[in-house]
Amino acid sequence: MKSKLIIFLATVSFFVCITFQGNDQKVMAVSQNDYPIVLVHGLAGWDRNEALGFKYWGGLYDIQEILKQKGYPTMTAAVGPFASNWDRTAELYAYIMGGTVDYGAAHAAKEKHARFGKTYPGIYKQWSDTNKLHLVGHSMGGLTIRQLTDMLEDGDAAEQNYYQEHPEQGISPLFVGGKHQVQSVTTIATPNNGTSFAENENALVPVIKDMVTGMSALSGNILNPVVYDFKLDQFGLKRQPNETLNAYNNRVYSSSIWKTDDISSYDLSVEGVIANQANLQTKTDVYYFSYTGQATTQTLITKQQTPIITMFPAFVPAAKFMNSFRKTASNGMKIDDTWAPNDGLVNVVSSYYPFGTAAKAADGNPVKGQWSYYPVKQGWDHIDFIGIGDKLPSAVNSIYVEIAKNLAGLPK
Repeated sequence: MKSKLIIFLATVSFFVCITFQGNDQKVMAVSQNDYPIVLVHGLAGWDRNEALGFKYWGGLYDIQEILKQKGYPTMTAAVGPFASNWDRTAELYAYIMGGTVDYGAAHAAKEKHARFGKTYPGIYKQWSDTNKLHLVGHSMGGLTIRQLTDMLEDGDAAEQNYYQEHPEQGISPLFVGGKHQVQSVTTIATPNNGTSFAENENALVPVIKDMVTGMSALSGNILNPVVYDFKLDQFGLKRQPNETLNAYNNRVYSSSIWKTDDISSYDLSVEGVIANQANLQTKTDVYYFSYTGQATTQTLITKQQTPIITMFPAFVPAAKFMNSFRKTASNGMKIDDTWAPNDGLVNVVSSYYPFGTAAKAADGNPVKGQWSYYPVKQGWDHIDFIGIGDKLPSAVNSIYVEIAKNLAGLPK
């Protein structure tokens, strides 16, 4: 009970911690393309009109608007904060293009949830092979944009086969494939090979449930929440009119969602990423970049990784778990001492790039189909990268200005 209280209080502080407006001096890069940037949040993220205006990307200041002021067209997307990577991918496609979320007939039948979800007006309806996007994802958002990029090009065989057998049910353009609409993918503090913390289902799932409880409480009795939307409608987990908070929470906790693989806790795990490799392929016509933080340090005597004092409190138990967790994964990969350094939720070694893909240290000469990874930001924990931690706004802003400048400089 005490640990849950700590997690809840830390989660609430996550939404109300104080940040300051950064330098908004306009900086223009030598641009070779005018493709917009789309920011995609990670686990427990929210839309711009939620959390009473407290931004996922910036907190009390606004990374999207700062980049726009500097001359870089930027938009923010929102997907299910606790949904699986598949569901988040379908939601992201609809959020950008506009229309009703189609999770796929085959997928919906397999996972036993609704096929269709929310309807969105679209933030970039002209998205096409000639009107491309730069996708930037934090945490699980990085896995989501990787899967979206892959599925746009390759589609999905199961959905295509289902459509051939049931043509009257239709198929989402997302699952057809043949689309080359992404210019670049940038992952920030993303578990590109999974996070070892998610291997401990007994630890991660309760954290997710406590987040739901905490944000439900913040929503109070608002029947159409503007504070926080859990976006689990496909599972029937939307809070109903006149439903009490306790009744809603009990329905969430007793849902079969936590017993399936169609959920974020599985897709963030090492085994989940291994199982989903077919949908996370690096594409030869896309640029890939990654940014990584580390908020642990090695002790002199024990040589163990210990959380630094400024690490976000809710992450400390996870950081300690990752320091000691060891395993041989189903594909033979060893989670060993090299996996101990972490940012509080993601192992440093997992964030660089997907194992087995072409990669190099970022040198200013990116190559399509090859990952360029930037030096580890020492002392940065998982949420420092989105301006909600203890880092100065100027330090956070400089990262996104660097990203935007580099992306604008990529040839079409």
